[in-house]
Order: sequence, then C-alpha cells, then structure tokens
Amino acid sequence: MKHKYRVNIIWSEQDEYYLVELPEFAHELQRYFTHGDTYTEAVNNAQEVLELLIEDYTAAGKPLPAKEFA
Repeated sequence: MKHKYRVNIIWSEQDEYYLVELPEFAHELQRYFTHGDTYTEAVNNAQEVLELLIEDYTAAGKPLPAKEFA
C-alpha cells in the first residue's frame, strides 16, 4: 500500500540547510524531522523518514495519522 503524507520543506537561513516538517506526525513528535543541504537531499531524507515512521507505527500496532489533505 502506498501512503501519501504532506511534506513541508523550508530553507533555514540560520542553519543554512533545508528543514523538513511532516505535519501529520508532528503532533506526537518533534516539528522538524530531518534536513538536507540541498532540496533534493531534503526530499530523499523526508521519504526515508516517512518510511521508517510508517514501519514503526505498523510494528507497534498504532494507527497511522489521518492525512490532513484531500
């Protein structure tokens, strides 16, 4: 099953890298989950984190967060 969740990527002037936010998962955990020196690296890291979160939720028998978009 293919899961789709929103990913917000913003440039941080202070840190000088892209920050990745996963809004549907942020209520239980931290706001930013990963980062990347380039936009492409941030996207790839976001995909990896989402896959790990979905695996963890599934292994723990926890329901996945509801998607916040249609």
